Amino acid sequence: QVQLAESGGGLVQPGGSLRLSCAAPGSIFSINTMGWYRQAPGKQRELVATINSGGRTNYYADSVKGRFTISRDNSKSTVNLQMNSLKPEDTAVYYCNVVTTSFRIYWGQGTQVTVSS
Repeated sequence: QVQLAESGGGLVQPGGSLRLSCAAPGSIFSINTMGWYRQAPGKQRELVATINSGGRTNYYADSVKGRFTISRDNSKSTVNLQMNSLKPEDTAVYYCNVVTTSFRIYWGQGTQVTVSS
């Protein structure tokens, strides 16, 4: 099963920053949308941000607007999530997501982000 490779999670104090990165293997072709989801304990997985193949941002969850920035490098099939001004409620497992032009969906294994003093 093909999985995306995520990195960059960890423990950070409120107000701090983290940068998540995700790389799609070369076996995944025709990537369209790339994005990040998160799942907090006891809650459903929610969409955080997406970016389309042209590099324009499609969506930010209201809870992260103005604090998170999504970007991608099509030449490397990577997507990043810069997270600033982190809050305890941002604590969750963050999952990278890729959707191809043929609507195949791939996920990363998840990376833990904990915001706590």
